[in-house]
Amino acid sequence: MSVLVFTENWDGKFKKLSFELVSYARGVADMLNTSVIALQIGAMDEAELIKLGNFGASRIISIDRPELKNLDNQAWAEVIATVARKENAKVIILSGNNTGKALAPRLSVKLKAGVGAGVSRLPLETEPFTVYKRAFSGNALAKTLIRTEVKILTLLQNSYGLSETENKAVMERVDIQTDVGAIKTEVLDVHKQPGKVLLTDADIVVSGGRGMKSPDNWGPLVELASLLGGATACSRPVSDEGWRPHEEHTGQTGKIISPNLYIAVGISGATQHLAGVSSSKYIVAINTDKDAPIFEAAQYGIVGDALKVLPKLVEAVKEIKK
Repeated sequence: MSVLVFTENWDGKFKKLSFELVSYARGVADMLNTSVIALQIGAMDEAELIKLGNFGASRIISIDRPELKNLDNQAWAEVIATVARKENAKVIILSGNNTGKALAPRLSVKLKAGVGAGVSRLPLETEPFTVYKRAFSGNALAKTLIRTEVKILTLLQNSYGLSETENKAVMERVDIQTDVGAIKTEVLDVHKQPGKVLLTDADIVVSGGRGMKSPDNWGPLVELASLLGGATACSRPVSDEGWRPHEEHTGQTGKIISPNLYIAVGISGATQHLAGVSSSKYIVAINTDKDAPIFEAAQYGIVGDALKVLPKLVEAVKEIKK
């Protein structure tokens, strides 16, 4: 028996998310008294692969086939399922990002496995296998029993701390045959925005709502995000009005994010918005309305006009960074 964790790579490099997944898998494996096998798909140097061992992987399986270079849910799910069966993996751990959400249902069908989606902590117990997760758009917490022999868990980003070890992992490069005809995705071209932090990867996010009053007032917000090394975001009404691009929209109908710090500027805190950001480690709210729902979700709050508070925050950060 083993715990299998699937770790994505981005252009041949791992991100903090991958190490967080392996750290979590190590915690689950310790509860089950077993070992962690890390699986990655794509071209990657040995020096990068071995990093997974520093966070608890006992073995690292790398599969590098040209036809699997780009994410194809059907093909990747088949590869992961094949490895899971071969290694007798009883728990499979994926990220709670778009990739994990796409793969988990397919793996569930292939392996007849129950899914614990969006967990944020280690299982409460293993007999019966009980996970702890958010429910009702993050407004409640639920205990979920998974009774199937194989369990699949998707972990919310930034919900579990990194745990480094001195473990020396055994590395294996495996060649698993795939049905090329089953691959339905073809990437024709890739355009990347250089120098911009992806919203879903950012540790710090500065987000604005209708309290910003006009698209012309966004300068200080963007500057604050840049000074903090973070990303910018917005509420749905802002993107609907065309003040900001739809790719920045966070919430139930937008991007679901879990940064370490989420600064909500001029956002009231509607349920749909909080559903997309409630997993943030810390929320700081700036709003003129002291009774705005956002303050109930925030650890820190400033009651004031965003257009007056933001410039002062920018100056304060600049002073600290001198």
